[in-house]
Amino acid sequence: MTATVLFLSFTMLILLNVPIGVCLACSSLLALAQLNMKFDILPNIFFASSSKFVLLAIPFFILGGNIMEKAGISGKLINLAQAFVGHIKGGLAIVCVAVACFFAAISGSGPATVAALGMIIIPAMVEVGYKPATAAALIATAGGIGVIIPPSISFVIYGSITGVSIGKLFMAGVIPGLLMGLGLVIATFLLTRNSELQRLPKASSKERWNAFKDAFWGLLMPAIILGGIYGGVFTPTEAAAVAAVYGLFVGVFVYKSITWRHFYDIVVTSASQTAVVMFIVATANLFAWIITMEGIATAASNFLLNLAGGNLILFLIIVNAILLMAGCVIDGTSALYILTPILLPVAQKLGYDPLVLGVVMVMNLAIGMVTPPVGVNLYVACGLADVSFKDIARKAWPFILASVAVLLIVTYVPALSQFLPSLMQ
Repeated sequence: MTATVLFLSFTMLILLNVPIGVCLACSSLLALAQLNMKFDILPNIFFASSSKFVLLAIPFFILGGNIMEKAGISGKLINLAQAFVGHIKGGLAIVCVAVACFFAAISGSGPATVAALGMIIIPAMVEVGYKPATAAALIATAGGIGVIIPPSISFVIYGSITGVSIGKLFMAGVIPGLLMGLGLVIATFLLTRNSELQRLPKASSKERWNAFKDAFWGLLMPAIILGGIYGGVFTPTEAAAVAAVYGLFVGVFVYKSITWRHFYDIVVTSASQTAVVMFIVATANLFAWIITMEGIATAASNFLLNLAGGNLILFLIIVNAILLMAGCVIDGTSALYILTPILLPVAQKLGYDPLVLGVVMVMNLAIGMVTPPVGVNLYVACGLADVSFKDIARKAWPFILASVAVLLIVTYVPALSQFLPSLMQ
């Protein structure tokens, strides 16, 4: 009965387009009322869910990403990529994806990547012959790489739930993220092979060097973060704080594009974004607590295990189907808290590495950022390109299929995710 109340109310609220955090909170409160439990347990659950040390990385990574975005690093990265590949036919598609991968290593957020890059790259792609909806769909899909390429807030959350090393999760996401970028480039070339696209003038060696110098400080940020983590200099949480301080130094003293007035606005924006994420973390943790306490997670895990019949390949097909459908209606943070307690025990019983499962889950949720009806990246991109949601959703399907193809490769070839983390041992 509790499961019915919990999931039915949650589904109804989702269909009514209620914000996801409110959906999780209201459905959880209804379930607690059905169980005749006192609400005085809520402060303890909320405090326990949000007071984990690793979660401190979230506000710092958000702050660091916003600082670097305000510093104008997105434009410098685009200029650098254009200088090297802009003269190739379809080169701006490579620029779009390559810069999304680089900026992902700064922001750690899909929507932030789309917003920062889209306002520059979409008009540039349209100018050389791409249709606005195609350009917007590409940057929306490429923006999803922001939660796969480290540092990733989604990996921080998965690590806080499962206890898997966040440093290893960061390392595990590098190759899958780059492969997804390659898949998007290939899909774009296939879609535009018969199109008349203009080529940018080939940059000289001096222009390339100048573009590199302009972007150097931005390129150095992910190197400092990841090098510090993997070199044992600091933890992922400490790395997030270092990223914020470094970003402020670059924005104020190197690029000189951030004033103290800008910094105030950045802090307010970052605090607002952090509050949204942490509210979802707290309510999703309550939802997951009820699932676990009532034995719903165990029952669901046993059901999945019986459904797969002990067959790992079939189980992974089911996992990807569930996660892709979940990504269509709920955000990644909520999906991780709700589904990890169900999927992880089955994966472990079947001998599937929890590290790889984390990568597979995050990749699915990255694809969910561009699948209707939620598709948060699509909404950001269609606003920047001034195209309808219907048009951008239709143009996004080839890129979604390319992403799913890469997802399946990563799912069934665990070595792609395990290779770099194995170097840390």
